[in-house]
Amino acid sequence: MRLRNRRSSRNIIDQRRSRGGGGTRVVGGGSLGVIAIVVVGYFLGVDLTPLLNDQNAPQYQQPSGPTGELTTEEQQAGEFASRVLATTEDVWGEVFPRAFSEPYDPPQLVLFSGSVQSGCGGATASTGPFYCPADQRAYLDTQFFAYMSSQLGAGGDFAAAYVIAHEVAHHIQNELGILGEANRIRAQSSQTQSNRISVMIELQADCFSGVWARNVADHLEPGDLEEALNAAERIGDDYLAARAGRAGNPHDYTHGTSAQRTRWFSIGYETGDPNQCDTFGATQL
Repeated sequence: MRLRNRRSSRNIIDQRRSRGGGGTRVVGGGSLGVIAIVVVGYFLGVDLTPLLNDQNAPQYQQPSGPTGELTTEEQQAGEFASRVLATTEDVWGEVFPRAFSEPYDPPQLVLFSGSVQSGCGGATASTGPFYCPADQRAYLDTQFFAYMSSQLGAGGDFAAAYVIAHEVAHHIQNELGILGEANRIRAQSSQTQSNRISVMIELQADCFSGVWARNVADHLEPGDLEEALNAAERIGDDYLAARAGRAGNPHDYTHGTSAQRTRWFSIGYETGDPNQCDTFGATQL
């Protein structure tokens, strides 16, 4: 993805400099990670819960260095995230008013290292990126990009950009009142129905991500679209369950299968129209 001449966003909150202590810290899928997933899991763009008992579960090594000092790799990841966020602001600043007749109010993106406190509760890197509607912020430990590449086989800059665009898509849903209404209905539903509604939310976010991708097509490089589709496939509920050695149960899925996630991303990309992303009214997910 060509971002060299793109502007940076002013809506970045970089909390990585506040990490404490020197040396190397490893943040894994321990008990704190489990608690965080329960609290924040509904708003995740990537559901890593199938991997909690897997020895290959997310393990993030935070680079050593003096407190407050970012490594070159961290600086580059932050700049990348800022420029990708700026593209979402530019795209949705035009698409949102045209599609929904309302002005677009972009979210803030919090970059953290290891753990973070949000309006939705505490979270660790093991929860994956997430969006919190309570404070209208997306949260990302940039080490997740390395995990995607090395552990999930979903490398590439556009795969990483898709993750950010997906969390911004949850903000779009929040702006439209979809998250609040869905949460209200889920609270009154059976677990199976609640999970199905969650899948609809996630697939719609994938579709919105596809709309964003269509609108930055001029900045794509050969292979970028394939990177995003591969990432969508590698974070499907069925793929993650199989990778963790579990038999997948569709009634337990909360984010959609690999096929569903790639399909809805493609719908958004092919149409470029967020009004075609109505997963709630679709006859087939």
